[in-house]
Amino acid sequence: DPNEKDASGGVIVGQLRLFGIGNKPEVTEWDLGSGGVKRRSTGNFGDVWCLAAQPRHVGGQKKDGEEERAVDLVAGCSDGSVVTLSTADEDLTFKRFLARVGGKKARCMSIVWKNRDIVVAGFADSMIRVYDTRNAQLVRSMSLGAGISKAPKDAMVWQVRALLNGDIVSADSNGEIKIWDGKTYSLAQTVTAHDADCLDLIVSNDGKTMLSGGLDGKVAMYRQSIQGNGRKSWAKSQHRRTHTGEVKAMASFDSKLLSIVVSGGTDATPMVTPLREYGKENLRGLSSLPSHAPVVSAPKARLLVCWWGKEISIWRISRQNALEALPEQQRSRRLVAKISLETRDSLTDVAISPDGRLLGAATHSEVKVFQLRKRQDSDGLAVRKLTVPDDMADSGARRLQISPDGLWLAAVTPESEIQVVRITNDSNNPKQLVILDNIVELDRQRRRQTKPSATKTYERSINTLTFNPDSSILVAGDLSGFLDSWVLEGHLDPTAPAQDLATHDSDKNSSIAASSNSDSSDSDDDDESSPIIHGQHWAPNPSGHLLPKLDSGPLILTFRPEPRASLPNGTVNGNPGVHSTRNNPHAHSHELPRGPHRLLVLTAAHKIYELDILAGKFTDWSRRNTASTLPEEFTKIRERAMGAVWDVNATGRERVWLYGSTWVFMLDVGRDFAPLASLDGGKKRRASELGGEEDSAETRKRLKGSGAGSRVAAWQVGDSVTRTSKGETQTVELVRRVKSDDDEDAVMDDEEDEDEVSGEELRVSRLTNGETETKSEEGSGAKRWWSTFKYRPILGMVPLEDEWRSGGEGVLEVVIVERVAQGREQQK
Repeated sequence: DPNEKDASGGVIVGQLRLFGIGNKPEVTEWDLGSGGVKRRSTGNFGDVWCLAAQPRHVGGQKKDGEEERAVDLVAGCSDGSVVTLSTADEDLTFKRFLARVGGKKARCMSIVWKNRDIVVAGFADSMIRVYDTRNAQLVRSMSLGAGISKAPKDAMVWQVRALLNGDIVSADSNGEIKIWDGKTYSLAQTVTAHDADCLDLIVSNDGKTMLSGGLDGKVAMYRQSIQGNGRKSWAKSQHRRTHTGEVKAMASFDSKLLSIVVSGGTDATPMVTPLREYGKENLRGLSSLPSHAPVVSAPKARLLVCWWGKEISIWRISRQNALEALPEQQRSRRLVAKISLETRDSLTDVAISPDGRLLGAATHSEVKVFQLRKRQDSDGLAVRKLTVPDDMADSGARRLQISPDGLWLAAVTPESEIQVVRITNDSNNPKQLVILDNIVELDRQRRRQTKPSATKTYERSINTLTFNPDSSILVAGDLSGFLDSWVLEGHLDPTAPAQDLATHDSDKNSSIAASSNSDSSDSDDDDESSPIIHGQHWAPNPSGHLLPKLDSGPLILTFRPEPRASLPNGTVNGNPGVHSTRNNPHAHSHELPRGPHRLLVLTAAHKIYELDILAGKFTDWSRRNTASTLPEEFTKIRERAMGAVWDVNATGRERVWLYGSTWVFMLDVGRDFAPLASLDGGKKRRASELGGEEDSAETRKRLKGSGAGSRVAAWQVGDSVTRTSKGETQTVELVRRVKSDDDEDAVMDDEEDEDEVSGEELRVSRLTNGETETKSEEGSGAKRWWSTFKYRPILGMVPLEDEWRSGGEGVLEVVIVERVAQGREQQK
């Protein structure tokens, strides 16, 4: 959207919008906040095959006096139609037809804006056509000419791009890249790119570098050079096979700090290639697995729940008497239930209670809850569907959480609203669970915008949700780094009414004043009252506004396990003596949970914080252990974390196991990462971690490069290279310099090439104190950290419990679920 001005003359930043196409005659706009469809636009045209957005400014930069205008979209269709759509007034409407090209092969394969008025489209009949959107006139038609031998007569123009100087570049099915003069529309140069079709093409912002992807799985780079006569020409610099199959699509982001190209193909492994630093940095592969692990467990019941698509599989993991894995891993697990949902959407999240009695499943449009019970005649589970309140059932959810005591179900709707319901036993049949009708809607704090943002709705989307171990605190984190928290006031009182409503004390005066207006009082009833369930009531954390904003969105929220405080003497049914009166007919306890409740947070920048939720501040441990004290091996990991598992016992051991798609890392959070002597000089570290000067964009650039892999060290280059000149080949010996300490930061940290991928899709592992697979800190005693790249690709890692083992044995039992790469399955 275009920028606007408020009443005081300040600039209101226009919000970014996302549009997409599919195998349908329509263009879809997606809601960045909820992730769902916002609106659709269709018309009398064929399936939309390509889409391009109008540049906001001429040359990419706004000139003085240039008026802000809404951006138009142009779409190319399978029937040869070229149409424009308007995004003005926060809408998406059909505007006009630019062309209707006839013929069987007149399919529009690619399209791009040359400037704000001229559109260039590539077709399947070897033609490139240029249109003026102001009058819908054809400006010029350009033909690819004669094709290569043994190729179809008509070549397909798979991609067209516009350079900064106005020239046009095309990639076709002959494997060639053609450069066209932007003024005369004549062919200026042809470059042989690939052995097969050249499917996609990327151009840098300065127009001096191009990358292409082809059917042969290669990504090639082209550089522009200036000859002696001043003429500019393009030449293929180098190429590299980055995918096992064809390169389907490529996308680039070229800025001052981030300059990368991401390519995707049939191998389902996105590859990040440096654009500006090509050849100086390594490539980086991204995991094709979801960032939110589709694996959860019920530790007490030893149940493992995996979901994919619309199906949920529940496995029971057998107990093991020895630490060594069984010779036959198939005996370690048994499928006890499988649930197939009849929904139009795929699953977004699944949650299960620790005792395995309750299972929740959510899509973007529905929430379903099931009760699980062990069958009497077999090892399987009987599944019974529970009735969910309509407002929650029909809203859908992006995240689900069941409290550790199994009494509360929290759901985050696609609009990032939080709903909580109470689960209890049926009074008529105590063996059956029921969900109470009242839904507790938890309000989030209003945050002041510190700087303009073009993605406000997206940044406030909740991505993490967690309960504390005694189910008395609920914390949610959003992508902008804010934390919202709520506390459960009072104690469980079975003698209290199951459902009751009470008015907030702070709102009594306002409600009385509003009672004079019947219309307003009726509409405010729901806002001013909230349910009290068995003497307990959810309320905002009194210290929630003191919680600091994190440097980036949280990836993991997990409470440090604490022993549950015993209830004080002199209570009645767990509650202090609270009696209803005539003036206070809905008396209930406002006692807050007993602390401390320490929340460990891992952000997207892989920085670790610990917060005292009830105090609204960092803990002393967090102030001593800043990001600069983290092990270097942990800071080098580029793959984002997916989850955490705690390893705590009665002897005082406090460890947290973090994992990503290719790594597992243990951190001993029961003590400091570094000696106290090394912490004296770190006065500015905390400020820098929260966005201070020391953590500037330049610092991140120096540490992370352009956004792809780590830098290529000089000692990694081979001993010689081969040079061919005028038909003669000669070998040039390279002088390898000795590896120095300065090269440590440039060593490629992608260590997964050192190990073989295990063929087991499920493994039961016990991680004990004393085992090690990679180097750790030198010296004797317990290790402060431990890491391995043995398990990959990791779909999820969840804990289990064994009632026959005491907590002091020092054994953590987890299940690691691996997903074998698609390419390896095909090779086998």
